[in-house]
Amino acid sequence: MKNILSRFAGVVRLIKASIVLILASYSFLLKAQDIPKPNIILILADDLGIGDVSCYYGKYSTPNIDKIAAEGIRFTNYYSSSPICSPSRAGILTGQSPAKLHFTTFLNTREDNKRKQQVDYLDPNVPSIAQLLKSEGYVAGHFGKWHMGGGRDVTEAPNFDQYGFDEWSGTYESPDPDPAITATNWIWSDKDSVKRWNRTAYFVEKTLSFLKENKGKPCYVNLWTDDVHTPWVAGDDEVGRYPGKPEEERSFEAVLAEFDQQLGRLMDGLKELGIDHNTLVIFTSDNGPLPTFGQDRSAGLRGSKLSLYEGGINMPFIARWPAKIKKNETDTTSILSALDLFPSFCALAGVDLGNSDLLDGEDRSATWLGRPSPRKEPLIWEYGRNSSFFSFPKAPNRSPALAYRWENWKFLMNLDQSGMELYNLATDKKESVNLVSQHPDLVKKFSNTLLEWWIRLPLFE
Repeated sequence: MKNILSRFAGVVRLIKASIVLILASYSFLLKAQDIPKPNIILILADDLGIGDVSCYYGKYSTPNIDKIAAEGIRFTNYYSSSPICSPSRAGILTGQSPAKLHFTTFLNTREDNKRKQQVDYLDPNVPSIAQLLKSEGYVAGHFGKWHMGGGRDVTEAPNFDQYGFDEWSGTYESPDPDPAITATNWIWSDKDSVKRWNRTAYFVEKTLSFLKENKGKPCYVNLWTDDVHTPWVAGDDEVGRYPGKPEEERSFEAVLAEFDQQLGRLMDGLKELGIDHNTLVIFTSDNGPLPTFGQDRSAGLRGSKLSLYEGGINMPFIARWPAKIKKNETDTTSILSALDLFPSFCALAGVDLGNSDLLDGEDRSATWLGRPSPRKEPLIWEYGRNSSFFSFPKAPNRSPALAYRWENWKFLMNLDQSGMELYNLATDKKESVNLVSQHPDLVKKFSNTLLEWWIRLPLFE
């Protein structure tokens, strides 16, 4: 009888323990469901070099950007997907290598696009970040430069909503130019109701208004500024306001100071809205600077905008998210790509991408949260196909047309396998000593991989 009672008591204890475990698991699931998805703001500066940000280099002053870094994590090995605007942006929005999408330089007129084997606009059937996030309840806004279709003589480019955006304000290089900043079909006009020197402020205001209108919903925002692209038109007559000298360094510094101030206003606005704690802010640039002012704007690195050397593609990258990211962190080992933004944002938002083989980026969100790690796959770039149409910049910043990075190695070559260059970035970040003759096995391996990658790209029709 005692044995039976003992066994019965044991069964009762087991049942009680199971019930407690089930209730605890259910409670955990309820709490997990109650955790709001983060707002995501992607600040993409235009032609801003890694040397333009003072916490990376120090010549210029950017206290508000530095503060974002101090309240989050910054990376030293982040790469844009191209050294020029249109393919760089297409890579971000789709997570795919822009060369696969027939983007190898900036979009221009129909004739010029065809001559350079490019499309006239991004195919709206290619999944975008905004579309995927909307499937998880996000509302999406795009405020600023687009340059993935529309403008000049391309009049039938798909509108922003076909890429998943609910609200937008675009520049002239877009399917739906904002009349306040597009009095003429060009970068800026003195007839614009919002003047060139107030444009970043305008986009920041659009962003904050969008977040306020949609408070309580998870928001995804592209804040893609025109600054600090030339012409540098400052709001002070003494430093080059139109019709002054819009390519002088003092004009650049004035525009950079205004740009930095407006980003400070953005961050203050997030706090005023009460959404600062659970908002992920990413700050980076589409490609390297031009002019470089003696390579100061590229932090001494070789290259510039239009170049696959480090100065053209190694960009500042800062992530701030008070709810998840520790303050004042720096990651000097993890290698990140603009192509990683798509899968990383989706991972943080709970989007199930399955085993999609379309994406060329990797989920690197763990590195943003302070867990450094190596890449699974190398990074590969194509810029310009090295024809007479792509003859700029001049030496020593003009690079071969293809580039490859794996671990500390950086390899470059042209499509005909000429102009091979190999650098060890761990010891030669400025790409000054070509090691091709010293590592023939690596050269053979990297050149074959690059050529095979390029041959597999879809043909341009």
